[in-house]
Amino acid sequence: MTESFISQTEADALFAMPKIRVNNDKHDYPGTGLQLSIPLISCDQRENFELDIWRSGNVQLKGRYQNKSRHIIILARLDFGGQPHRNPDDTEVASPHLHLYREEFADKWAFNLPDCFTHSTDLWKTLQEFMVYCNIIEPPIINKGLFI
Repeated sequence: MTESFISQTEADALFAMPKIRVNNDKHDYPGTGLQLSIPLISCDQRENFELDIWRSGNVQLKGRYQNKSRHIIILARLDFGGQPHRNPDDTEVASPHLHLYREEFADKWAFNLPDCFTHSTDLWKTLQEFMVYCNIIEPPIINKGLFI
């Protein structure tokens, strides 16, 4: 897969940009082994984003929440329920952890969750906190479902 790099300044601006849902479609939170990609847009409608939700098929509480720009640039990704992550400098970060875009490294760096994530074992609450963290000010309509 070809990686696409943008400057850190541009990535930071895209990350900070307020994001809104594209429409009022209703989405079901994915069950185990499923994924969901929801389009988002900037308030001025000049930038496209995506909110991705992925659930492992093998481990009930394993998955990821991801905020992408331009279909391929991962601005932020929260991994939960998996293995620790080894950063390019050989430091290890336990799960759950947060990947943030870094110039020349894309999403290869992981960090401990900031204090704004208060419910790391509650997938639904963590999703809500992730959307706030990513500045999704008008979140998509997602049905929680029974098995989350």
